Amino acid sequence: LSSCTSAAEKETGEAEQREKQYRVHRGFGDRRGGVISARTYFYADEAKCDQHMETFLHCIDASGGSSEDGFSAIKLTALGRPQFLMQFSEVLVKWKRFFHQMAAEQGQAGRTALEVKLEVEKLQEALANLGIVTKAESQDWFTGKNLGMSGTVDLLDWNSLIDSRTKLSKLLLVPNMKTGQLEPLLSRFTEEEDLQMKRMLQRIDVLAKRASEKGVRLMVDAEQSYFQPAISRLTLEMQRRFNRDQAIIFNTYQCYLKEAYDNVTVDVELSRREGWHFGTKLVRGAYMEQERERAAQIGYEDPINPTYEKTNEMYHRCLDYILEEIKHSQKASVMVASHNEDTVKFTLCRMMELGIHPSEKKVYFGQLLGMCDQITFPLGQAGFPVYKYVPYGPVNEVLPYLSRRAQENRGFMQRATRERDLLWREMKRRLLSGSIFS
Repeated sequence: LSSCTSAAEKETGEAEQREKQYRVHRGFGDRRGGVISARTYFYADEAKCDQHMETFLHCIDASGGSSEDGFSAIKLTALGRPQFLMQFSEVLVKWKRFFHQMAAEQGQAGRTALEVKLEVEKLQEALANLGIVTKAESQDWFTGKNLGMSGTVDLLDWNSLIDSRTKLSKLLLVPNMKTGQLEPLLSRFTEEEDLQMKRMLQRIDVLAKRASEKGVRLMVDAEQSYFQPAISRLTLEMQRRFNRDQAIIFNTYQCYLKEAYDNVTVDVELSRREGWHFGTKLVRGAYMEQERERAAQIGYEDPINPTYEKTNEMYHRCLDYILEEIKHSQKASVMVASHNEDTVKFTLCRMMELGIHPSEKKVYFGQLLGMCDQITFPLGQAGFPVYKYVPYGPVNEVLPYLSRRAQENRGFMQRATRERDLLWREMKRRLLSGSIFS
């Protein structure tokens, strides 16, 4: 737990003023609880984070040496103190919420993230009335290279205001609606904490550079919702730098989250404006039971879609949006990471309708090693880029992961029976046609 709490919070009790979702809670300190389909790393010290980085580098090298078109996956919680990710996530969420509060005051409540456009004049007046910044001071916010001269500010423009505060400790500023001030999330950082944040970003940078050198795509895995805004933002910064000519860095979107579609559309729009290649892995999500229990016990809104059907709808909606982007811009790529046959069929149908050919290598499919081969092999034989997600490490560490995946995929035995029936049907066909060895 101490790795998720800053020195200032320990001394002053500031943690109690943080939002519930982004506060450390002892009952959920062990992030393995309620997680059946993902590995969870725990911060020990900076040396351990360096070891994790070396492991990821070896994986990138192995992928680059065994395939011309490989992927490698990393987790950002393995590369530094989770404290930074939780704090930065809270800042990002508060800035976004503040933007939507301003939108509601301008009569734009209920619109999708990309539809909201605030009038700069009214926004400056609102900021001045709240006492956050004078109209003269805010003049610099909404002019110059950061924002256009259209007279409106959208969410992407708004997010760029955070970019202008380049010092890491200065990133953790949030608008306080009660006091009318931009205030630090924490009163202070120790020198060591500031160094820890910088080292985390440096490790991410080292991995992205190695992946780019080896021609390996780097997939940044999604994690718990209270880490995810920061993880996505840091991944986005890597994409801006390394995805200029092709999609090297892939972000992961969890479609069981209520805000998944907004997140996808906003990031795709940013890639259009800035001219880099959008790369994504779409998953349904791995932390549902833990997320739901935590939200219910601690008392904040459940971030997960209410039903499996809603999650399916979200997955197909996000996927369809990205496929349309591939069709129109050729500057997007997607990994359809799914064991769901209906999702795979949906993807194939939409690719055919949109005229996206497998040889373009813009749409990839992924399943776990040893699972759903009845999906993987036909896709590969038909010429689609298809991958097996390979867990690696000591047997005693990998077996719990595999058992959790089998538990997650409760229909696993049903699919195994289906696979056996398909193999038997093919065997009979070959016997009857006299082509047993073909």
